[in-house]
Amino acid sequence: HYAQDFMTKYLPFEEMKHADALTAAADDYVFAKPGDAYAVYLPNGGTTTLDLSGATGNFEVKWYNPRTGGALRNGSVRTIEGGGARALGNAPSDGSNDWAVLVRRAGSR
Repeated sequence: HYAQDFMTKYLPFEEMKHADALTAAADDYVFAKPGDAYAVYLPNGGTTTLDLSGATGNFEVKWYNPRTGGALRNGSVRTIEGGGARALGNAPSDGSNDWAVLVRRAGSR
C-alpha cells in the first residue's frame, strides 16, 4: 500500500527505468528518469551515493518511510547538484530500517 502511494504521488513511474548501476550500494534498487527523477530503495537502511554525472542542475533529496507512509521528509542532505556522484546523506530517523529516497529536479512537483 505505501509503496504504491509513493510511486503514484511522487514519481513519473511510467517514464522511469531500472537503474541500479547509478548507486554505489550493492543491495539497493533504483528507478530513474535520468536528469529528472530518481527513486532509491534502501532495504537495509544506511545511505549511498547517486551518480548524476549525466545530469545538470540542482536536485532536492527527500526521504519516504515505507513502513508507515506519510509525507516526504528531510534527511541530513536536502539538495545535491548534478555532474557527478553525490552523497544522499542519512535518513531523518531509524537509519537502520528500510527507506526510499526521492531525488528530483528542484522545483518540480
